[in-house]
Amino acid sequence: MPVEFMLFGLTLLGVATLHRHTLAVSASGLLSIVLYQWLFTGFKTGAGLQGFLSHLNHEWVLLANLLCLLTGFALLARHFEKSQMPEVLPKYLPDDWKGGFMLLVLVFVLSSFLDNIAAALIGGAMAHQLFKGKVHIGYLAGIVAASNAGGAGSVVGDTTTTMMWIAGIAPSQVLHAYVAAIAALCVVGWVAAKQQHAYSPIIKDATATAHIDWKRLMIVACMLLAALGTNFFINLQMPEQADLFPWIGTALWVAILLTTQIRRHDWEILPETFKGSLFLLCLVMCASLMPVEKLPVATWTSTFAMGFVSAFFDNIPLTALAIKQGGYDWGMLAYAVGFGGSMLWFGSSAGVAISNMYPEARNTQAWLRQGWHVVVAYIIGFAVILTILGWHPAEPHRQVSSAMTQMQAAT
Repeated sequence: MPVEFMLFGLTLLGVATLHRHTLAVSASGLLSIVLYQWLFTGFKTGAGLQGFLSHLNHEWVLLANLLCLLTGFALLARHFEKSQMPEVLPKYLPDDWKGGFMLLVLVFVLSSFLDNIAAALIGGAMAHQLFKGKVHIGYLAGIVAASNAGGAGSVVGDTTTTMMWIAGIAPSQVLHAYVAAIAALCVVGWVAAKQQHAYSPIIKDATATAHIDWKRLMIVACMLLAALGTNFFINLQMPEQADLFPWIGTALWVAILLTTQIRRHDWEILPETFKGSLFLLCLVMCASLMPVEKLPVATWTSTFAMGFVSAFFDNIPLTALAIKQGGYDWGMLAYAVGFGGSMLWFGSSAGVAISNMYPEARNTQAWLRQGWHVVVAYIIGFAVILTILGWHPAEPHRQVSSAMTQMQAAT
């Protein structure tokens, strides 16, 4: 096994165990990998400082786009939360176990256009209100699973799918992840809602006075349209420029600045969001340094296994490795690394966020025992997409792009 993979594995293990020091662990792991390649093997783009700078020049657009989108989506989620839409929606939920099921469906839908972390937090807040603070751990696992499932087929619903989008993978190539995600949601939703209803039935009397702030919802729409519209325009009209500048992230932040007069943005959340974003960027940078030619060939079986791996290690670096390697069925991969992380509370950012709101969720044994349905749902969802659609790997998009660039340069 290459030393780089061993160092990366130790970094992920440190992230999984030292939850209060994730930035320090990821930064230390990145430094160790860089120093090893600097001193012993060299970088793919060359040796020493020049090789490292060339590697940064190759990766900076991806990193800049991710930083802009992660921080911008945090502001977007806060606007949606303050619009009071989350307080109004529960008024229309049924009073029995089906109300808990519909809440998970709502989290699923929110996650398709909000970041899955934001959707999970909104779902957790609504559950706290609807169940008077008595939320079953199995239902908390259901909230995390619903948020990860909802983001699996949307390029704006999960950091992993956003990374695919930035790397040049079309939104249509991940959309079919919903075939598996919807099947998994039905399993999780039914079991978790039954668990919650038996533990603490739904109570909806606290939502009558909420009023929707339509201006905040308009800001949310403007930010999403700016990011999506720019991506479609660049990829359709100027594809040769897509890898030269962080167009999507820049467009999102232009929309943020232009809407400052409509409602004040919650700038005070940015320092903590920036810190969390740096942690993810360190992991992505670590993944970019891996010798992916020594990874197993992309198959449906390796993709299925990645779902279980993502339950123990953050799915961001796994996705970065897969993007660099290429040759995956992107929708199947999006479902595997997204929903798979729901099997443990620390397997996804949404799970970590929920555990901050509900500290009892950090009991790993209780999560596995009461949230067993997430594991079953993952297997069923994967079986459904494999049976209905089959395995359809895409061409390694970055290799094709590089070859096209070389051909254009030669002519």
